[in-house]
Amino acid sequence: MSTDSGAGAGAEDCEALLISAVQAADTELVRSLLQNDGNQKVRDQAFCLAVRSYRGHIAQLLLHHSADPFPCASDELLPLRDAVESGSPALFDVLLGDHPESELLDMRDLARHWHETGVETELRRRTGCQDAVAWTWVQDDEYNSTNEFTLGGTTVRDGHGAILTFLEKLLGIRASFEELMDRALAHPHQDHTVWGRSAIQLAERCDQATWSAAAALRTHPDPSHRLFGAEVLRLTHLFDDSEEDPYAGPAMDLFIDWSAEETDVAVLTEVLLALGEHGDLRAEAALLPHAGHRDARIRRQVAHGLSSWSSSPPAFSGDARTALLRLMTDPDPGVRKTACYTVAVGQDHDPVFIDAMVAALDDTDRLVQLAAVYGLAVRDDERCVEAARVLGPPQGGSPEEEGYLEAVWRYKWRRDHG
Repeated sequence: MSTDSGAGAGAEDCEALLISAVQAADTELVRSLLQNDGNQKVRDQAFCLAVRSYRGHIAQLLLHHSADPFPCASDELLPLRDAVESGSPALFDVLLGDHPESELLDMRDLARHWHETGVETELRRRTGCQDAVAWTWVQDDEYNSTNEFTLGGTTVRDGHGAILTFLEKLLGIRASFEELMDRALAHPHQDHTVWGRSAIQLAERCDQATWSAAAALRTHPDPSHRLFGAEVLRLTHLFDDSEEDPYAGPAMDLFIDWSAEETDVAVLTEVLLALGEHGDLRAEAALLPHAGHRDARIRRQVAHGLSSWSSSPPAFSGDARTALLRLMTDPDPGVRKTACYTVAVGQDHDPVFIDAMVAALDDTDRLVQLAAVYGLAVRDDERCVEAARVLGPPQGGSPEEEGYLEAVWRYKWRRDHG
C-alpha cells in the first residue's frame, strides 16, 4: 500500500491501520503510518502485537518511533528464551532488557546449541516430523536477513549464531577470530545477520591481531574468506575514531593493491566500497579503472565511491567527470541513479552536469528521475518543480523518494522567502 493511504486517513483510521499493518507484517505501511500517527497508546499496543507475532524488525521500527514496551503486561510479551529459540536477533534485541548474568549464560548455551546443532536438525528432533522443510529468505532487521524454516507447524529463523555472538559480547567473552569467521561463513550471504554481527564484532576490537588475521585472508583461495576479510578490514578503519587513525594508511595501501588484482565481483565490490570511504586522492585513481567493468555492481560502486571527492570545488577531476557522465547514461538503472546522486550531492557546478541531470528527467527509471530532481533542487534550478509535479508524491512509503522530493519543497521555500 502506498504512503497516501496513511497520509489521507483520519486519526482513528491511522490507529486501526497501524494495528492491521502490524498484523499483516507490512513494514512499509507501518513506517508510513508512524509518520502521521501520534497516538502513544496505539504505538505501544502495536509494539506488543509485533512481539507476540515474532516480528522483531517491526518491533524495532516501533521502538525507533517512540513506542514504549513497559506498558505491555508480562503476558503480552515473550520470555527471553522464546526470543532466543526463535532465531531472530531482531526479536531478541527488543526483548533483552536487564537480566541477571546467570540467565544470560543460560541463553548463551541455548543459542550455542541451536547454532551448532542446526535449525533443520533441531526442528526435526523437536517436532518428530520427517516432511520436507520449507524455507524462505526474510528480513530480520533494517539491514540484515535470515533464512526462515518451517516444519510441522513450527517456524524458526537461523540467526542463533548472531544471538550467541551478541551474548558473548555482553558477558565479556572474547571469541577467537577463527570462531567468529566460521559462524559467518556457515551462512555464505553477506546480508545474513550472523555474518554481519560477526564482522562488526571483530571490527569493533580495532586491534592489530584482528587486523592481521583479516589481512591474511586477502590471498585465501575461497572468495567467501576474502570477502569476510575485506569487510572486517573496511569496518575496522570505519569504526576507529581515535585521533591517530592508525589503520588509515595501511588500509589505503592494502585496498589499492587489492583492487588491481581481485577477480571475484562480490569481493571487488567490497574493496571498492572501502576505497570510496577514504579521503585520499589515490582512491580515485584506483576506482576509475573499474568504471567500465562488465558487472553493473562494480560500476555502481565506482559511481558511489567517487562521491568522496565532492567536498571542495573543483569537486571532480577531468577523468572522474568523464566517468560520471558516462555512468549517468549506463545501461543499468541502478548505476545511472547512483551516478546521478553522486553528481547531485557534489559541489561541482559545471554546466555539463546540469545538462546531464536535465536529460535524466526523461529517464525510464523513476529513481533516476528523482535523483535528477534532487540534484536540480539543491542547485536552485526551477525545472525541479515541474519535474516533481509530474512524478507525483512518494510511492510505497519510500524514505528515499521522500528525501529526494523534500529537496524540492526546500528549494521552493528558499525561492519564495528570499
